[in-house]
Parts: sequence; structure tokens; C-alpha cells
Amino acid sequence: MTVSPSYDAIVIGSGIGGLVTATQLASKGLQVLVLERYLIPGGSAGYFEREGYRFDVGASMIFGFGDRGTTNLLTRALAAVGQTLETLPDPVQIHYHLPGELDLKVHREYEAFLQELIAKFPQEAQGIRNFYDECWQVFNCLNTMELLSLEEPRYLMRVFFQHPGACLGLVKYLPQNVGDIARRHIQDPDLLKFIDMECYCWSVVPADLTPMINAGMVFSDRHYGGINYPKGGVGKIAESLVTGLEKFGGKIRYGARVTKIVQENNQAIGVELANGEKIYGRRIVSNATRWDTFGSLMADQPLPGKEKRWRKNYQQSPSFLSLHLGVAADLLPTGTECHHILLENWDDLEKEQGTIFVSIPTLLDPSLAPDGYHIIHTFTPSWLEPWQNLSPQEYAAKKEADAGKLIDRLEAIFPGLDKALDYMEIGTPRSHRRFLGRQNGTYGPIPRRRLPGLLPMPFNRTAILGLYCVGDSTFPGQGLNAVAFSGFACAHRLAVDLGVR
Repeated sequence: MTVSPSYDAIVIGSGIGGLVTATQLASKGLQVLVLERYLIPGGSAGYFEREGYRFDVGASMIFGFGDRGTTNLLTRALAAVGQTLETLPDPVQIHYHLPGELDLKVHREYEAFLQELIAKFPQEAQGIRNFYDECWQVFNCLNTMELLSLEEPRYLMRVFFQHPGACLGLVKYLPQNVGDIARRHIQDPDLLKFIDMECYCWSVVPADLTPMINAGMVFSDRHYGGINYPKGGVGKIAESLVTGLEKFGGKIRYGARVTKIVQENNQAIGVELANGEKIYGRRIVSNATRWDTFGSLMADQPLPGKEKRWRKNYQQSPSFLSLHLGVAADLLPTGTECHHILLENWDDLEKEQGTIFVSIPTLLDPSLAPDGYHIIHTFTPSWLEPWQNLSPQEYAAKKEADAGKLIDRLEAIFPGLDKALDYMEIGTPRSHRRFLGRQNGTYGPIPRRRLPGLLPMPFNRTAILGLYCVGDSTFPGQGLNAVAFSGFACAHRLAVDLGVR
């Protein structure tokens, strides 16, 4: 069978990784179609509205909106298609509430953060400074070069000749994890546990399993580019990327659920939708997870050896129990920070519903809630299994019971929370699976065991000719800025493969 492709590239899914890929390709003049199963773009960076509240689906701690350097990938992705977003700077990344009365804030100002941490661990003053300064070494290497596809040899050669020192610096850290570096500088076991939490809050694994390259980016960019919240909510990022995509001739279709990647002679040539429609393209990009891509969209094909090896190294992270709350504004005293993490016992760091994450975006953008109210979005890791095989009544009862326990724990940092509630929406791993189309509602891949840094993470090309993956199950992993990096890399590699530069 020979078919004429309708598009240069078809992108499955409109998460940030998929949209950055699509907009980068459209900006180069390629014909691009994005297929989104839901009614709005963004995936876990989307939004929903209830009773005057505009809730972010996922977290509201956003990197990548800086205005200098090369690591401000969300700013750069929007600019490539003529878009900008007004953002609101957050002076504190996280307010930690941790065991042993370890209560401290990660300030935007680097020295203020160091001084607050050193005050908690004065005997480790030099070790603290040495560790975080080494993270800056990684960041400074990244921040000198254009971040594109590491699969493209000519790009690598060009970057190496332009920035040989930075490239060699990154090569040094590629196989290393944060725990390896931390223990070179720090001995205090409680401080090392804090470093575990510093990693876990965005990688969902402790320091020994977190690549140093990723930590160098996060631990430094929060002080360099800063945490900046998009006015109007996180969903504005995807909406603006779609506006730019269409401005440059690209297309997006909503309610278009891809059920199959069409192949011919071990080459991806198109997709099939739930209604039986087939659409053909010169290249196919999956913004689904690798488990969904090769387990669902290619269920009739044997699993490639490359994917088998990847699954031996990586497993699915947990999903989340999420509460989207509307609360009376007077609950929160003046000086309350936007982002909080609560953990009462270090042994519970990685356990089911152990660590609690909190975002209060209305402290930055009051327009997201009715006058006199705030949004509190709180979530905690939860696996799908405890939510399975329940009757509707049992499911509803478990949601209410688990939500009640979460609110009770949060009363420790927000006294009076229960009485201040105006609205509550409860999401479970089943909700994440249903609305985000992610197998088991997973947040993304995490290492099964200790691995050599980022080296085992796959890039964008796959074992199937013409098929690319983008998003959190490709290099460099989870987080909006990370999947934007993946999108830049995927678009670059795909464009080169099509002879476009």
C-alpha cells in the first residue's frame, strides 16, 4: 500500500512537549497536525473551571520563564511562534515543613537561601555552599549553549567547538546522581535527607536516583531565571502555544483520540482515530508515555528490544491524590508563600500519601478565584491499585475519607482549613488515567534502581522508523521545562531527518 502523507508531522497529544515540538516544526514551515483526545490543550499543564475558580490540573511551580540565558525554554518556545505571556515572579520556590521542626524557605535570592539553610546546619556551612555551588557548575554549562537534539551529530560538533569547556563539564556529570555529589560535601544525615526531599519534590525519587544534570538545572535556575507563574493560570502556556501553532499554519484537532499508530514495513506512516479515520504523515510524534505508545497505540506489534531494555531500567512513578480547594481568603495570614511541602516522618518520604505538596496560585494571581477566596491545590503520591475494584459507593467513600485525612494533616500549617472550605474537587489516580490518558495515571518514569545519571534515558527517535517520542519518558525527564527541552530536541532531530534546518 502506498499512501500520500497529508502532513509532514502528526503529533499525538498536546502536552507541553508535544506542543513545543509542533510549534518548532511549524515555525520552520512544515505542515503539522496535533491530535488531542480531550477538549482543551495542555494535558497535565491544562486547567478546568468550577464555580468561579480556574484550577491548574498539575503543579503551579513553573521554571523556564526567565528572560536571559538559554535555559528559559518556555519563553523561547513561545517567542518562536510570536507569543509572549505575562508572568508573576514568586520570591520563594518552596516553604518546607519537615521532620525535626525543619522549617525553611528556598528564597529566589541564592545567598538568602544558603544563609537560612546554614542557620539550620551551621556545622555543614562549607559543605552546603560547596554542594549547591557544584550544582551551579552544571547549570552554567547548560546555560551557555543552545539546547537541541543530542542525537544530531552536526549539532554536537558545532556546540563542542563553540563551547568545549561547557561540553566537557556536562560529560563529566552525565553519569552521576545527586546523592553521589552530596555525600562528597555533606555528612549530616538529616541534611542529606533534606537533599533527598529537594530532589523528591520534582523528580519523585530521592537523591541517589536523581540525575545530577537535572538537579543542576532545577537547583540553580530557581535562583537564576526564577519561578514565574503565568498570569491567567498554567493553562495559558498551552493556549498560547496553540495560538502560535495556528498562526504559523499548523492545526490542532480536539476530541481526536488516537487508538493506533499505522505502520508499513516497520515504518510509522500514520495514525488511526477511535472513529476509524486514518490520517497519514511523513513523521509521527507520540507525546503519550512510552507505556501507552508501545503498549496501547502499537499493541498489535512486538515490543522492540530497545523498549524492553528501557523497561528494565525504568518503572512507572505513582500517580496522585489531588484536592482542588476553594477557601476563604482570611484562612491565609499575610506572608504565606505560594508553594509548600509537608512531611512529618522521614520514613514516609516515598510512601503512599506520605509527602504532601501544596500550591496556592491565587497568592500570585488573585483573578483565578472569586473575590474573598483563594485556591489551594494539594496533592500527594498515590498508586492506582488501592483505588481499583471498588463499587461506586466504595470509591466515593474512599475519596472522602482520604481527602479528610489530607485536610487534617494540612491543618498543621493551615489551622482552620476545614472550616474555611468553600469548594472541593477530589482527583485520584483513576481521574488522572481517565482525563490525561496516562497508563495507571502515572506522573512519569522513575528508575527501578540506581542508574548512571541521565545516560540510560532515551532520546526522541525510536526503533520504529518515522516514529518519535517526546515528553517526560524521553531525555531529560519530568517537569515543564524538561519536556520543553524534549520538544526542542525532537523537533530539531525530526527536521534534520526531513532535510530542513
